[in-house]
Amino acid sequence: FGIKVKSKLDFLKKNAMIKENRLEGHRAMKYVIGAVTGLLWGALVAWLNSRISKKAIEKNSTKSMMLASLLRTALDIAALALVFLLRNVLPGNFEATIVGTAASLGLLTVYFAYRLSKPEKKKEE
Repeated sequence: FGIKVKSKLDFLKKNAMIKENRLEGHRAMKYVIGAVTGLLWGALVAWLNSRISKKAIEKNSTKSMMLASLLRTALDIAALALVFLLRNVLPGNFEATIVGTAASLGLLTVYFAYRLSKPEKKKEE
């Protein structure tokens, strides 16, 4: 009798451990999905910011640069607000998504600004 109870307890413990490991893997995947979602969303918004900046630079006026700065700031706030408002709908973890969005926005905005500041090399013919 003691052997069967012990083996049933071991069986139940092993099943509980397997279920717990599956849940841990699922939680980890939610963080990865959230981070990737945030990185991609932030990259898209940073690219849109660079397009706004490029158009303002082409116009070469103070008014267009100030308007571009206002639009870029509004777009950044809207991007982060959208992640916040959709936190219950997004497939990944909210914290990972918002951090990924902010990181991507910050890093890629600097990268695109650097690319815009470099003079274009013209091919000599």
